[in-house]
Amino acid sequence: GLIDAHVHLVHVSDFAHVTGDELLPLYLAAGVTSVRSTGDEIVAATLVARFAQRHPESSPRVFTCSPLLDAEPPIHRDVGRAVTDPAQVPAILDDLRAWNVSTLKIYAGTRREVGRAIIEEGHRRGLPVTAHLGAYPAAQAVADGVDCLEHIWSVFNYVIPGDVDRKAGYRGRLDLNNPLCESLVSELARRKTFVDPTLTVFRNMILLPDEVEVHDHPDQALAPRRLREFWPTYLAKSGCPQGGSFDDRRREFGKYQELTGKLYRAGVPLLAGTDAPEPQVTPGFSLHQELELLVDSGLPPAAALRAATLHNARALRQDNNLGTVAAGKWADLVLLTADPLEDIRHTRKIELVIRSGVVTRPDEVLKRAARD
Repeated sequence: GLIDAHVHLVHVSDFAHVTGDELLPLYLAAGVTSVRSTGDEIVAATLVARFAQRHPESSPRVFTCSPLLDAEPPIHRDVGRAVTDPAQVPAILDDLRAWNVSTLKIYAGTRREVGRAIIEEGHRRGLPVTAHLGAYPAAQAVADGVDCLEHIWSVFNYVIPGDVDRKAGYRGRLDLNNPLCESLVSELARRKTFVDPTLTVFRNMILLPDEVEVHDHPDQALAPRRLREFWPTYLAKSGCPQGGSFDDRRREFGKYQELTGKLYRAGVPLLAGTDAPEPQVTPGFSLHQELELLVDSGLPPAAALRAATLHNARALRQDNNLGTVAAGKWADLVLLTADPLEDIRHTRKIELVIRSGVVTRPDEVLKRAARD
């Protein structure tokens, strides 16, 4: 079964007055049998995960995450938790461990001394640590042992030389063969640090509303009306699109794809995540868009599929249970009517979805998803 390595069970949907259980059937209908939460309000997320556990006929497996471990004040007050002193970290992580989280997430305001403490303490408790970087430079986070970097920005933003002319559109002109980029990519490959590019959400933030194919993608019709109506409001509040003219923004997104391909060729293990339900990122079905963008970035279809299965399972430290078809593993499977190795878009040609041994048909599962 496919795994989405970057979703939010509560964040964004709460502003649209949509609850997590209303979105879960969209994942399963799309062949996504597991999701990795990457930062949510822990009580609400735990309730969604418990609902999913009780309803394998309509829900994927849910692996919960810590709130966003951030500076004071947290960037996202609804799902963030301030950690301002390394001495606070053990008690906070003990509390989160009691909530049975599967992953810890460092957020953009966190600085190195706190981030390093989260990584070290998390590893002592057997928890992987991922990061959406900002104040904590990527080279330092990687050296400190972070397990994963979320979003292509967590790499791209740290490979821009200091002498680059930062006039409008400069990101789309950046030479990714510069020494700073080569060094970071090499270190990511050496340490086998996961990178989760989440290209779909960046494409949407940068190109909406000008790209008709994005703005009017048919997947969006599957999302609840309340969510669809909220998306433009959220985009406007976020100041999107950013980056200058449409041509500049297209070139910028092209650089994110170029960097993704460079990471793959260097041997950096890539994940497949979407950031659903961000604007126009339909839960479940956007993972197929992510796979297409990974292939467009230079990954062979087999490598894109590996990102969405085995690599995502390894990032969760669940590869003994998930990620490949093998005797003794959990019975999460997707049966297709066409070969995705010939065309990655064939991942949409789903005949059956099996979650925990429960056999379902996508059209029947879709009926359980919220529409209004």
